[in-house]
Amino acid sequence: MLNILNKMDKLDIPVKHRTKEIIFSIRKLMQAGEFYTKELNKKYQVSSPQLNCLLSLYENGPLPPSQIAKHIMVKSSTVTGIVDRLEQKGLVKRFRNSPDRRIITIELTDSGKNLAKHAPPPIQQKIIDGLKKLSKNELDQIIFSLTKLTDMLDVQDLDVE
Repeated sequence: MLNILNKMDKLDIPVKHRTKEIIFSIRKLMQAGEFYTKELNKKYQVSSPQLNCLLSLYENGPLPPSQIAKHIMVKSSTVTGIVDRLEQKGLVKRFRNSPDRRIITIELTDSGKNLAKHAPPPIQQKIIDGLKKLSKNELDQIIFSLTKLTDMLDVQDLDVE
């Protein structure tokens, strides 16, 4: 990353071109996420949040919706919709195994297990794998820069979904 910045400094690239480069990079990230989602829908007929839910259940076994929400970093109310759609597709089932009828647990069906076993890793796994290769200094620079961007958008306090 420092090499890119050094080259830009040496070439004396104007601020407006640097700004365009930032916007271009953000668009590329967004397009990559959209492309991943479209491919996932086309090949497996599930969305990214649905895949994350399936993988969470595959890795952790049956879970209540609140625990799924924590694992996939969404609100519990969002998990309800995800589970509804996965249940309609025959990939998960709800069951009650507690005397308290309000407590629901979600588990994978055989079809859900098969999909989770063979589906591609979530897009964030590619990012995680790439970040593991960076130095502490490079990671700190990314954190600093992304924090600046989220501050500019006033989204730093939003819940991640």
